[in-house]
Amino acid sequence: MTATALAAATPASRDRYLDLLRVASLAVVVLGHWIMAVIEVDARGTVTATNLLAALPALQPVTWLLQVMPVFFFVGGFGHAVALGSSRYDGYTAFVRSRATRLLRPTAAFVAVWLLAAVAIDLAGQNTGALRMAARTVAQPLWFVGVYLAVVALAPPMRLLHQRWGLWATAGLVGAAGLVDVLRLGFGLPAVGSLNLLLVWLALHQLGFAYADGTLTRGGRRAAALMAAGGLTAVLGLTVFGPYPVSMVGMPGAKVSNMSPPTVALFVHGVWLIGLVLLLRAPVKRWLDRPRVWTAVIVANGLAMTVFLWHLTALFVVAGLAIRFDLLPPVGSLTWWLSRPVWIVALLVVTALFTLLFRRFDALRAPGGGLAGQGAGVAAAIGMAFGAVGVLGLSVVGLAGPVSGHTAILLGVRITALGAVAITLSGFALLHLPRLPARQRHGARA
Repeated sequence: MTATALAAATPASRDRYLDLLRVASLAVVVLGHWIMAVIEVDARGTVTATNLLAALPALQPVTWLLQVMPVFFFVGGFGHAVALGSSRYDGYTAFVRSRATRLLRPTAAFVAVWLLAAVAIDLAGQNTGALRMAARTVAQPLWFVGVYLAVVALAPPMRLLHQRWGLWATAGLVGAAGLVDVLRLGFGLPAVGSLNLLLVWLALHQLGFAYADGTLTRGGRRAAALMAAGGLTAVLGLTVFGPYPVSMVGMPGAKVSNMSPPTVALFVHGVWLIGLVLLLRAPVKRWLDRPRVWTAVIVANGLAMTVFLWHLTALFVVAGLAIRFDLLPPVGSLTWWLSRPVWIVALLVVTALFTLLFRRFDALRAPGGGLAGQGAGVAAAIGMAFGAVGVLGLSVVGLAGPVSGHTAILLGVRITALGAVAITLSGFALLHLPRLPARQRHGARA
């Protein structure tokens, strides 16, 4: 169906605002990366990449608006609540299989292209400098895919917890995340911090369940305003007066990050943002009733994952051209600021080209069939775990040096890019184990 046909067929009961938040949150992440990324060339011609917030620390509070990944997980919780409560819900295996395939197919296309390029770079002996930096950096946003796979796998039992305990289940997750922060920051046990990759993002995901059942909207705009004000006050207290950094994104060389791994400060930051978007809900929903606006949201949602995966590749292409033609002004200078619109337009054009090439993988849906019945749920859960660990591994190790054997540490284990790919493929295979013909199944039982 075309986007126009899909827009016309949208049921009145659909919460269009959450669709807008999904695509808007990824768009803000992309624009944030483009604005904050700083590519520099020193006097010796060495290319380095850093963060604008490191060069201009006074801008770090801007991340209290630009770090919108909590909103994406909130929207995910709502979407999963709707899917799990639908009459079309076909069990755990079908639920995780469809969502994992939707994420992994465009990711697989991205990784395959970059892995082939990285192998060629490695074999040519060019795995140095800017090429090495690009091959490592472009994989970093894959952390989101890995964590989201884990959240999808846990969505059905977490919804049951919400139905039983409501916001107390969320509070329990936040309390556990706080304990992890205490152990990590107060007692010098950094290894436990990895637990917050699940605890913090699951807590934000639980708030999506609370929105779906009306808990967060019951108090109207007053409750939303209190949520935003309370969250923002907590952010101020934890960062300005507490042990957490002001920036809600990772900073080069920083001892503590609110993102890697996530902290309680990131959760309360999410609370303030979710309160803010709830305040804006009513007027924006009226705007989304316009057919052209809603059609544009549908089109954007169909492209969002491809844009997200390829936007850093576009950044390195544009930066490479700027270096080649000596068009990089000093960071923070008037020329640098005035050139930002041109920089963004160039990135949009290159990203659009990548999107045209790879959008077909974003449009594919999960195939039917696959293993069913006894054991299918166990295989699916194991497959999701493998997929999550494999993609997280790729985000940590990057795609540079696949032949020369570049390694990194993930959850205390040394991993390579090819090893991470193998783990991910194993997970995908477990999710799509073929259904045995009836004669073979009966023979196996005999």
